[in-house]
Amino acid sequence: MELSSRRRTMGWPTAALALTAAVLLIMVPEVASVRYIVGSGLGGWAPNINYTIWARDKHFYNGDWLFFVYDRNQQNVLEVNKTDYENCNSDHPLHNWTTGAGRDVVPLNVTRTYYFISGKGFCYSGMKFEVHVEKAPPPPSASPKKSASSSLLSSFKGQIMVPTLFAVAAVWDAFLLHL
Repeated sequence: MELSSRRRTMGWPTAALALTAAVLLIMVPEVASVRYIVGSGLGGWAPNINYTIWARDKHFYNGDWLFFVYDRNQQNVLEVNKTDYENCNSDHPLHNWTTGAGRDVVPLNVTRTYYFISGKGFCYSGMKFEVHVEKAPPPPSASPKKSASSSLLSSFKGQIMVPTLFAVAAVWDAFLLHL
């Protein structure tokens, strides 16, 4: 008798927790950030690669990430100002992103132009990369509604059907625990 009573009291919190987790997963917004491997398909962060051509078809948005993969014994990743970028001057970096592993991640969390070079003379052989970070585009607007009946149907499916399914599942779970 005690085991049956114990099952009943433990079933409701478990069902409520499962229902809450499922609802939260549905409500999580889509994450739009992208992680770019700098020079992917061309050898990574390495000499003699034209990073302007590599970046040509890409749009970098606030919240994206750059992932630099390189020979840690020879290169590094330095963020510099525009003048130092143009002159390959690594004497006064704004930020040294080099961690020593040759796998460095740079968050693009400010809307501006970033300038990256590799010191140790490699900037002169093409290891420099300029990236303009833009605001993320607004989410796509909803398509125009076709008719009142299709609007009602989509409303029913999205706003009523899913919560109803979760409620039925929670009640079913609770019912099975009482058996």
